[in-house]
Amino acid sequence: MTHMHVAGSVHADVAAAGPQWLTLPDDVNALDPALWSGSAGRGHDGIVDVAGVSVTDLLAEYGSPLYVLDEADFRQRARTFRDAFAGWDVYYAGKAFLTRTVASWIDEEGLCLDTCTGGELITALQGGMDPARIGLHGNNKSIDELKLALSVGVGRIIVDSLDEITRIEKLCRETGWHARVMVRVTAGVEAHTHEYIATAHEDQKFGFSITNGAAMVAMVRCHTSDVIDLQGIHSHIGSQIFDTAGFEVAARRTMKLLEQFRQATGTALPELDLGGGFGIAYTNQDSPATVESLAASLREIVTLEARGRGLEVPHISLEPGRAIVGPTTMALYTVGTVKPVDLDTGAQRIYVSVDGGMSDNIRPALYAAEYSAVIANRASTVTPVLCRIVGKHCEAGDILVRDVYLPGDVSPGDVIAVPGAGAYSRSMASNYNHVPRPAVVRVGIGDHPDTSVLLRRESIDDLLSLDPGPVTSEVQWP
Repeated sequence: MTHMHVAGSVHADVAAAGPQWLTLPDDVNALDPALWSGSAGRGHDGIVDVAGVSVTDLLAEYGSPLYVLDEADFRQRARTFRDAFAGWDVYYAGKAFLTRTVASWIDEEGLCLDTCTGGELITALQGGMDPARIGLHGNNKSIDELKLALSVGVGRIIVDSLDEITRIEKLCRETGWHARVMVRVTAGVEAHTHEYIATAHEDQKFGFSITNGAAMVAMVRCHTSDVIDLQGIHSHIGSQIFDTAGFEVAARRTMKLLEQFRQATGTALPELDLGGGFGIAYTNQDSPATVESLAASLREIVTLEARGRGLEVPHISLEPGRAIVGPTTMALYTVGTVKPVDLDTGAQRIYVSVDGGMSDNIRPALYAAEYSAVIANRASTVTPVLCRIVGKHCEAGDILVRDVYLPGDVSPGDVIAVPGAGAYSRSMASNYNHVPRPAVVRVGIGDHPDTSVLLRRESIDDLLSLDPGPVTSEVQWP
């Protein structure tokens, strides 16, 4: 059993032999298709490529570390959700990863787009999204964020507090705007995921509780407002969820709330959002459901609940983010040092240090997220050894891949590729230790796919440009 230490995941009680699920690979060069984007592969020369574009060529042109996004894979995953949930609204969760170009892809593939801040909202708008197909979330929206959303006419604002409802009413009465809202509720569901990404239990910051009546109070408040149109309710139970059991409980409780609201007001609300949180495979221990099976299960759940309560099936929406963009992207790093460390148990751990770290993927340090990795610049016939891939930051918990088998000849200069890096890597990246954030490059579609920058690499000059302090030396970065 693994026990988390209060000082961080690096102190967890983990056997030196690695977790039980991690087994010696039959072929250390193989790419498990469940983990990688659709066009990722390894060429005859042993080099990993995306749609035929080698990672070594990408690093030579764009530098290391680097995120590489497979556009064809992104579009295919978006279409799969759109088609499987035909008749429902699929809102891509922009918090997973968003640029103006990504917003244009979402628009072209016929999805809606969910935003959480003014920054995400303006990115979506500048990327060409129709405001009517945009939603705005957030538990503490600023006045400026609400002004922007109301002025452009977003399709819905998901309200999260009575204070926010008051602010919306005040803005609308001052300007003549009208707000379309959904009320976010907490359904009291303990999703089987990490505490930090479980969002429907009672003791957390999001939404109005169904259990204590706060949700009904907020709904009636919006319903009776002269400047607010209440469209329905919104529920989100967490992230990286592999089955529909939690959604079934949430649907039962939210549909009961819709029934109670109709009984209290005589009005049947037309919409229900079940949120997102659909999981992906980061390692071979993960077995997410297919989109088609998710769609079939959720349709059955909602239909049965509506029928049992004598309600019309509401218009349903959901918000996948990770499940669309997560598998589309690999992170590339260059090995700087390889250090064998002898452990008290007599075992040895190989620490492979790369030129990135927790600043470009905080998830392993934040909640012990697991990842996979391969050497990407060559194939190897050397026996695999158990490695830990770590970053360059001044933290013992700066771990990118806690346990992975790599060829025993892993060396400085090798390229490490980490799949599943599309969601919450670049979008949660920081400049810790004054490290610039990597570029995000897309590999295009076609027989001879092009490449282009979605987000350019930050430079030291970018970081220094924010510092208004005096320059007392003319020393420049090399």
